[in-house]
Amino acid sequence: MISVIVPVYGVERYISDCIRSLCDQTWKNLEILLIDDGSKDGSGKICDEWAKKDSRIRVFHVENGGQSRARNIGMKEASGDYIAFLDSDLDLPAEQLKEYVIALIQDKADVVIASKMHKDSKIEYPAVRKVISFGYYCMLRVLFHLKVKDTQTGLKVFKAEALKSIIPLIKTQGFAYDIEILVALNCRKYRIMEMPVKLVFRRGKGMGRIKLKDILKVFKDTWAIFY
Repeated sequence: MISVIVPVYGVERYISDCIRSLCDQTWKNLEILLIDDGSKDGSGKICDEWAKKDSRIRVFHVENGGQSRARNIGMKEASGDYIAFLDSDLDLPAEQLKEYVIALIQDKADVVIASKMHKDSKIEYPAVRKVISFGYYCMLRVLFHLKVKDTQTGLKVFKAEALKSIIPLIKTQGFAYDIEILVALNCRKYRIMEMPVKLVFRRGKGMGRIKLKDILKVFKDTWAIFY
C-alpha cells in the first residue's frame, strides 16, 4: 500500500488536475489523503467531489495550520507501507511517484527525495531561488553533514516505519519541517537517496509565494534544529 499525502490550500486552479494525475496511476494498492488546510476558495469542495468518484481518496478538512501540520494529520491516517509527500500545485507531476517508489524498493533506501540539483533534473525555476537553494545546501552540509543537495522540493517517498519512528521527535513547523525530518533520519543512519525531478514553477516570478520573512524564519529554525 502506498499512501500519498497532499496538503491542500488555496489551489482551486490546480487541485483537480493534481488529483486526476494521481487517480491515473496504475497501482492497485493506493490511497490518496487530501488534507484541506482551511482553504478559503473552492479547493475543499473539489476534493470532496473527487472523493465521491474514487474510493481511494479520503479528504480531511482541518483549520489552517500550515503544510507541516497537514502532513502530520495525513501520517496519522496513512495505512500504507510507503508514504509519499506531494505538493498540490502541479509544479511536480505526479507520474514521477512510481519511479521513486521503485527506486526506494530496488535500491533498499529508506527515503527517496526529489532534488532540483541532480544532474539529470529538468527544471524551470527562477534563478534567485536556485542561488538561495545552493546557499542553504552549503549551510546544511556544514551544520549537519547532510549529504543531500536539496531538502525542500515537495516530492518525497518514505518507508512508513522509518518516517513514523521519527515524527514524534519533530518540533519544527513551516519551511524547516522537511529539514528536521531528514536530519533526524540521517542521524539514525537511515539511507536517504536523491532522484532527478521534473519541475515547472507555476507560482509567478521571482520568489513566488516565499517571502523574505519566510527565508529568515527557515534560517532561524535551522539553527534551532542544530541546537
